Amino acid sequence: MTTNAPVFPKKKKPVRTSFLEVERRLSAARAAVERMWTPSIEETQRILQARALALAQEALQQGAASEGTQVVEFTLSNESYAIESHFITQIACVENIMPLPCTPAFVLGMVNLRGQIFPVIDLKVFFELPEKELTNVNKIIVLKSGKIIFGILADEILDMRRIPVTDILPSLPTLTGIRKNYLKGMTSKPLMILDAAKLLLDENIFVDEQVTE
Repeated sequence: MTTNAPVFPKKKKPVRTSFLEVERRLSAARAAVERMWTPSIEETQRILQARALALAQEALQQGAASEGTQVVEFTLSNESYAIESHFITQIACVENIMPLPCTPAFVLGMVNLRGQIFPVIDLKVFFELPEKELTNVNKIIVLKSGKIIFGILADEILDMRRIPVTDILPSLPTLTGIRKNYLKGMTSKPLMILDAAKLLLDENIFVDEQVTE
């Protein structure tokens, strides 16, 4: 009687891979990945151009931020104002103001500074802002453009600094009163920047006579 014994498959001998073969395969795999992610010459040029453009734009933004307007900051009725420094010839104490008859209420009077006689304007009255009594902190900011010269009364001088161009915003559309016609812009502080050129050219503001001794 014949007995059928179970037949088991022959075990395969393990294939031993040498360390050098493993290194070879890893190197081949890395090379394949690098080839897959390496851009073409055209793609490389496009990437470089995009990076150059981004760097140029960043440089322009930084340059614009570093540029600005030099201003003198002061207060009028507890509000902060500024005026460009290249229109200012000097800042003087308030003294020896000679009243002028038959002039608008905002003309404080005439002063004589270093041989120049010119009017002083009270912008609080001109802008219809609350008035305050004169104190020892009041100052006269002397503005000049060409032959036109006059002073404006400031309640207090705060600072002299440079405002970046990017910080200057258009005047608020909700701002009311005559002062909105004489604003060049404002910052988020808020700091209202007066248009000195417009003030100096406005025939309704000052007496265009000056006397030099």
